[in-house]
Amino acid sequence: MAEPPMSCDCFVSLPPGSRDDHVIFGKNSDRPRDEVQEVAYYPGTSNPPGSMLECTFIQIPQVEQTHAVVLSKPAWMWGAEMGANDQGVCIGNEAVWTREPVAPGEALLGMDLVRLGLERGGSARAALTVITDLLEQHGQGGQCREDPEPFSYHNTFLLVDRHEAWVLETAGRFWVAQKVSEGVKNISNQLTISTDISAEHPELRSVAQAQGWWDGQGDFNFSQTFSPENPPARMELAKQRYKGGTALIQQHNGSMTAEVMMSILRDKPSGICMDSGGFCTTGSMVSVLPRDTNLPCIHFFTATPDPSRSIFKPFIFSDCPTRVLRVVSPQFGPDDPVRKQPRFQSRVDRRHDLYKAHQVARSNMESKPDEGLAVYDILRDLESQCLSEISAMLNGEIPGDELGDLFFDCVDTEIKFYQ
Repeated sequence: MAEPPMSCDCFVSLPPGSRDDHVIFGKNSDRPRDEVQEVAYYPGTSNPPGSMLECTFIQIPQVEQTHAVVLSKPAWMWGAEMGANDQGVCIGNEAVWTREPVAPGEALLGMDLVRLGLERGGSARAALTVITDLLEQHGQGGQCREDPEPFSYHNTFLLVDRHEAWVLETAGRFWVAQKVSEGVKNISNQLTISTDISAEHPELRSVAQAQGWWDGQGDFNFSQTFSPENPPARMELAKQRYKGGTALIQQHNGSMTAEVMMSILRDKPSGICMDSGGFCTTGSMVSVLPRDTNLPCIHFFTATPDPSRSIFKPFIFSDCPTRVLRVVSPQFGPDDPVRKQPRFQSRVDRRHDLYKAHQVARSNMESKPDEGLAVYDILRDLESQCLSEISAMLNGEIPGDELGDLFFDCVDTEIKFYQ
């Protein structure tokens, strides 16, 4: 039997696709079942000229100023599957394979590029430029899971801010981008940009011609030109999930809200919420980006696997956010198996407090389903209460500064209910 697709799904709704004057972003991160995903906040930094930055596998020059970011990230890597910055930018990535071979050796992971785009990009378009410049300078590649067995891929990205979204698809160091100004859009681990191209690598078409992939006549179709002739089984299997995601988001075109986006990420029949074999949805994120810049952006994270058995907890950037250590994994410094050469020769326990409590709760739910479901119903009521408070804030009924510690409070309450 073919291996289930190890990928993810990203969604965006821009007015008039959204019910209100909000841009809604959503992403599920589908990763190895036992991988821990943490939610970590990093403040903006000022760095001296000439500083270097240690990414997952390589060092690159640091910039003088970075934005504050909140990230949902596999605990073993520097980069992130998804996240947001204090400028109202959200980014998520997907695995993809193309006609360009995956380069051997270590470079920037697609997840590193997500974090770098957020730390350095003040808008979706600026973040796209950050990522494409770094891609051309340093390339993409390296081990993409915490395992000695080699596994690497190229990446596609969805970049979103309060005004627009960009789909960025890559093949090695080459790339193409499509601007999305209204309505709904989703991406999965497929190349989806055909002839509607808004920006591209300057050598993209000449390389395609030189390789004999395009004859130079007529419209240039990126997905048709760069998709592999014999795609991996996981890409073929993911086509149905991509179509299912498109159907779900189109179904709500014109009525999209945070609650609806959460329901899409929880949808198991479509495969959007993955829970099969060695892979599952290990983390989920939904963001509400009001067009009104006087209103704060709200970012919801699960920090635990399977959104159908987790709750979304809201994070709001503030001047002095409370760092939520109970969703941050232990650090192992130079003794981390990721840092030692050869890498990934052993495993360490990366579970954070919420992850451990969630594991126990899921085990109890299996042995005592009635009690487990009762706790879950209470937690879903908590989620609904948070959504109501957020709605009241966006309507001007509650000051935003009163909700700055809501993520901390929700994590603390969730752990207490699990216990």
